[in-house]
Amino acid sequence: MIVSVLRPEDINLLVTYESQNRDHLAKWEPNRSYGYFSLDETKKRVERNYKDFRVGSAVSLVGFNKEKSKILCVCTFSNITYSAFQACNLGYSISEQEQGKGLMFEMLQASINYVFKELNLHRIMANYIPENTRSERLLNRLGFQKEGLAKSYLKIAGSWQDHVLTSKINFI
Repeated sequence: MIVSVLRPEDINLLVTYESQNRDHLAKWEPNRSYGYFSLDETKKRVERNYKDFRVGSAVSLVGFNKEKSKILCVCTFSNITYSAFQACNLGYSISEQEQGKGLMFEMLQASINYVFKELNLHRIMANYIPENTRSERLLNRLGFQKEGLAKSYLKIAGSWQDHVLTSKINFI
């Protein structure tokens, strides 16, 4: 896998990834309008994500196959805050076809090292719906620690969902 910053030239590959995985990811994401998946809206999101990367407020990464012809998984480190907090939030998804191959672990392990070493952040926070046992196992394997349960935390798939709060601390 090749891990890279999501760039404007990746728009068509992202449109394909999102359209092929729309149903698969729907139960773990906010409800999306039909326009969200259009080429025009995807272009705006990718350009905004790339701008956020350049100014240091977020890092959106994609995991490509070796030919860079297909996106396998994505992750975003958002709400990057410096000063006393030095933290961010982590969100991620993987193609339904690529589940169970260790690719998300591989991508997040490399991406977390980048965030800790290159951005010098101290804390990465990742949250998951209690029923999402795949995310629970993944975050445990990556060394995230449970910090609590947030009731009615995010509106996912049309309803307010509880989330398990986790974080990983940079001890490097």
